[in-house]
Amino acid sequence: MGGMSDSPAPLADPHLVFDAAEGRRDLVILGSTGSIGTQAIDLVLRNPDRFRVTALSAAGGRVALLAEQARQLRVRTVAVAAPDAVPALREALREQYGAGQPLPEILAGPDAATQLAGSDCHTVLNGITGSIGLAPTLAALEAGRTLALANKESLIVGGPLVKALAKPGQIIPVDSEHAALFQALAAGTRADVRKLVVTASGGPFRGRTKSELAHVTRDQALAHPTWAMGPVITINSATLVNKGLEVIEAHLLYDIPFDRIEVVVHPQSYVHSMVEFTDGSTLAQATPPDMRGPIAIGLGWPERVPDAAPAFDWSQASTWEFFPLDNDAFPSVGLARHVGTLGGTAPAVFNAANEECVDAFLAGRLPFNGIMDTVTAVVAEHGTPSTGTSLTVADVLEAETWARARARELSAKATAEARA
Repeated sequence: MGGMSDSPAPLADPHLVFDAAEGRRDLVILGSTGSIGTQAIDLVLRNPDRFRVTALSAAGGRVALLAEQARQLRVRTVAVAAPDAVPALREALREQYGAGQPLPEILAGPDAATQLAGSDCHTVLNGITGSIGLAPTLAALEAGRTLALANKESLIVGGPLVKALAKPGQIIPVDSEHAALFQALAAGTRADVRKLVVTASGGPFRGRTKSELAHVTRDQALAHPTWAMGPVITINSATLVNKGLEVIEAHLLYDIPFDRIEVVVHPQSYVHSMVEFTDGSTLAQATPPDMRGPIAIGLGWPERVPDAAPAFDWSQASTWEFFPLDNDAFPSVGLARHVGTLGGTAPAVFNAANEECVDAFLAGRLPFNGIMDTVTAVVAEHGTPSTGTSLTVADVLEAETWARARARELSAKATAEARA
């Protein structure tokens, strides 16, 4: 087993429950107007005896929805990252609450979500998209909150920082793949695990060669066949960068070496991931594709929330397929393994460069294959990180700033050359 017994305890362990609480749990939801946040609120509203939301945060672009959520949940505090959204938010709250009714406290600014993450509650759901979720993740852990983690980027870019703060059982993963691994791992001991198998739908371009991907459009890339997600995550699923990030995340969460984490393509998205044990058994966690199931695990574990998401209708015939990953057409998973092995600031560079390239693709400034070509070039220029286990937040921010700037430069150069 490669010395697993001497390895540090995994960040996510279904056998350990951090600060278990009976009765209704107080929640803080970060990224409440996004895909994860809105589905979490649906779950809360259907289970008022289990959950109570005390605070919400959002970027600030959908203040009408944020105000409606605040009124439905009767939260104490709402926060927006954009200070200029406060007047519109206050007006939207007045419309929702009615004349003369007290409004929730409003926090604003880039640190508002971080402030909420450390506030008084049982569980913080971090549903923010992007590496800006790192500071709230660290704040929640430092404050001793259970962290339901949907923001994979904070673990990717700040792995050593997160591992230094997290106590055993404090993190419950919300990604469908990692929630699946989390549940399957409950069936055996850590020493029994031979391999983690992470499933990928293959995205909208499954089966296409690299040359066939050269001219795919923005709309084609956003047409995911099985999941409804935000644009950045959807593009990451089309390039399979999302799967590469999940491999790094699985390594960090469960302390399994990269060479024992496999990716397999499963177009139906019914099996969300699998654990292979040393006796030859493989346990798969399967549900129809619906994020409310993983969210319910994150918010309720070790208890399950009844009817959190749809179940299969076993009276209907269905076919489940599995295919090997095409690493030539989708080199992102291999590159993610490489930066994960390097450690230090390399994962932050990979993630930041990708975020910039996805923005450029969505804006029509970069072709689809240019995303990974550019990210690969930025990672190569970055080279081997020197920070190792002494990684700091400042190191992460500096590496991200450089990677974003360099990705923009290379993207602009590629666009200019294409037009010449």
